[in-house]
Amino acid sequence: MFVTVTTTHRPATDLGFLLHKHPDKAQAFPVAGGTAHVFYPTAGPDECTAALLLDVDPVGLVRGKHNDSFALGQYVNDRPYAAGSLLAVALGSVFRTALNGRCDARPELAATPIPLRIRIPALPCRGGTDLAARLFEPLGWQVEAVPVPLDPQLPGAGDSRYVDLRLSGNLRVSDALKHLYVLIPVLDNAKHYWVSGDEVDKLLRAGDGWLAEHPERELISNRYLAHRKSYVRSALAQLAESGDPETELDNALAEPVVAEAPEADVPLAVQRRGSVLAVLKASGARRVLDLGCGGGALLADLVKEPSFTEIVGVDVSTRALELAERRFQRLPERQRDRLVLRQSALTYVDAELAGYDAAVLMEVVEHVDPTRLPALEHAVFAAARPGTVVVTTPNVEYNVRFEGLPAGRFRHPDHRFEWTRAQFREWTGGVAERHGYAVEHLPVGPVDPQVGPPTQLAVLTRAEVS
Repeated sequence: MFVTVTTTHRPATDLGFLLHKHPDKAQAFPVAGGTAHVFYPTAGPDECTAALLLDVDPVGLVRGKHNDSFALGQYVNDRPYAAGSLLAVALGSVFRTALNGRCDARPELAATPIPLRIRIPALPCRGGTDLAARLFEPLGWQVEAVPVPLDPQLPGAGDSRYVDLRLSGNLRVSDALKHLYVLIPVLDNAKHYWVSGDEVDKLLRAGDGWLAEHPERELISNRYLAHRKSYVRSALAQLAESGDPETELDNALAEPVVAEAPEADVPLAVQRRGSVLAVLKASGARRVLDLGCGGGALLADLVKEPSFTEIVGVDVSTRALELAERRFQRLPERQRDRLVLRQSALTYVDAELAGYDAAVLMEVVEHVDPTRLPALEHAVFAAARPGTVVVTTPNVEYNVRFEGLPAGRFRHPDHRFEWTRAQFREWTGGVAERHGYAVEHLPVGPVDPQVGPPTQLAVLTRAEVS
């Protein structure tokens, strides 16, 4: 396994300070799976190249604790020859200080982007050259991924699943190493060791500062964490909490802990959608936004109502929008033409959402971190500013009526909070006062004399249209 890092920063030999490896020395380091050799094929003032060659011990792999589960795979595999998680582990081990951004001799240089070229001649790329571009280009790299032929002597044999990857860009060395540490095994879509819960922490540490904003963060998390759903959900949730606008509602697609109010003839979800639909019809709205539409359950009711001439389903999750798209593929054309699906983050202003008659936030606000509620408030009530806004959220007081819900536990694993009736009234009242809306509160579901309804609903009407 082989990777080179080249810079033309002057003096280029400063790369030795950044990597903490002297250009005049060839060094060897024992690492998991073999020996990592670091040397400098070129070391001059104008250009300097550091190379890491990982000499894998195939016998050690077979004897290792977590070798391939099938017998033949112990003897026939590409691990000693092609870049993968073994190389990523070696990078993290040999260049740990550089990866963490430390350079006591040149601290200002460690914090400065410099021209870099990286080459990995044999990198498994399950997804083709396009995937390499999708992963590295958003991080500021220019990407050249050339497929490696199966046999250069037989042109008709086609290409292998390996690429000769070349990256160039102006980045900090620590960022470049973090990108490689995460994305090499992601492109391979495999790891040589058992993936446990501590891999989530490794991913978040190496992804700090770039993964939360990466458009392929869900794919990266899935592949890096070996498609282990609980770990992926944890990683995406923590990325959302770190301030990423585009994943914070994605976990809302998970199954709720409880879904129905006890002793209800009509499912609570149906009652909720019916209440929202009734409020929208009573408002006289024609153009409606479903903010945080998820898989499209409310949209399916809205398109059946001919009084709504334009319906826009908005969600941050591409997976949710794909589910909604499939739901509506067989709609009659006259209904489908009235419906638009749009990816957008509700905590950021989207100018395309302004000017609508009504908007719905149905079971959405409780999936947003409390610290980001002001951003949602601004985006919806100050920027988009629809005439009517319908908000529904669980009434936490009612949770004692759910037999299968332990005390203190929320109804859904992704809920960041659940409000009492007083807390909901305080928030909606504050929003109404700050943005010129009148507010009315309505119950949804059976009203318990002690704890109220299972769902609480607020109708906020802009003063100038009330």
